[in-house]
Amino acid sequence: MAEKYTQQQIMDALLELNNGKSDEQKWQVNGAKLVKTYKFKSFIRAFGWMSQIAIWAEKLNHHPEWFNVYNKVDVVLTTHDVNGLSDLDFKLANKMDLFS
Repeated sequence: MAEKYTQQQIMDALLELNNGKSDEQKWQVNGAKLVKTYKFKSFIRAFGWMSQIAIWAEKLNHHPEWFNVYNKVDVVLTTHDVNGLSDLDFKLANKMDLFS
């Protein structure tokens, strides 16, 4: 089972996750959630990316809350089992960025 991150662990992991990214590419913490909007060139690219990430989510047994309209995907990550953020959220966020 995942362990809930402390505020310091969240800030450290967020800093590492956002290292070198422009403001529009950065993840944000909103309460107990990690959030980001991805924009793609087309609907098919957005949907293809979601399909790739679905495979990683299944491997990690950690599934995102996400919403897709045309070329945009809004992502929310949180670990419901711990009622907050954990290493699973940051692992999945890294995979999402890697494949975007």
